Amino acid sequence: MAAARSQEHEGAALTCVDFWCNEFGIRARIALREKGVPFAFVEEDLRVRERSDLVRRMNPAHRSIPILIHGGRPVCGSLNIVEYVDEVWSDQTRRRLLPADPLERARARFWADFVDREVYGAQTRFFTSRDEAAKAAAAAELLGHLRRLEAVLGDRAFFGGEELGFLDVALVPFSAMFHGYERHGGVDVAAECPALARWVGRCAERESVRGVLPSGHDMYEIHREFYNIE
Repeated sequence: MAAARSQEHEGAALTCVDFWCNEFGIRARIALREKGVPFAFVEEDLRVRERSDLVRRMNPAHRSIPILIHGGRPVCGSLNIVEYVDEVWSDQTRRRLLPADPLERARARFWADFVDREVYGAQTRFFTSRDEAAKAAAAAELLGHLRRLEAVLGDRAFFGGEELGFLDVALVPFSAMFHGYERHGGVDVAAECPALARWVGRCAERESVRGVLPSGHDMYEIHREFYNIE
């Protein structure tokens, strides 16, 4: 009976509510594609101030995206969604994104949280600072965070080892902003973090990433609109 319930759960209708350039939502779509799970995509335009009725119903606490709707029930929060996808769609033919070792799982979660808190925070300050000194400070902080993550990567092909893993999925959407870093403030990630730049190239070779990761040009242009950059 438990196996039957699990199969029914896996086969339930699946919808991802997101916006095409949302770094957080891109994570969910990469995880689903990496697992080979078909899903419907409903776009929630973040340029519109008022959230849709669907978002308000499915995520009344935060009214934010991404939202994964599985069998009519919502899963909210990008990293939470990635973990959910990893748990539901893992079997003999679909490997886990999170490491098997508890310590390595904890490390992957720690650094994914670091991306959310530190990288995203510095990125936001970098694009929103109108004072040149504050902008330069944010750029230096952002670059420092990327160097720290490059050190975590080390000489491995991926943060997950030989295969794309949880931390790779958490970070790679932000690589679409690297072009914007250089355009906006001269932060050349390829020159400053060459190993991280090579990692981006390896990730981009995967269909799961390539199929959803926007171009650097498109990401910078839409974020110029978000942040009111002339």
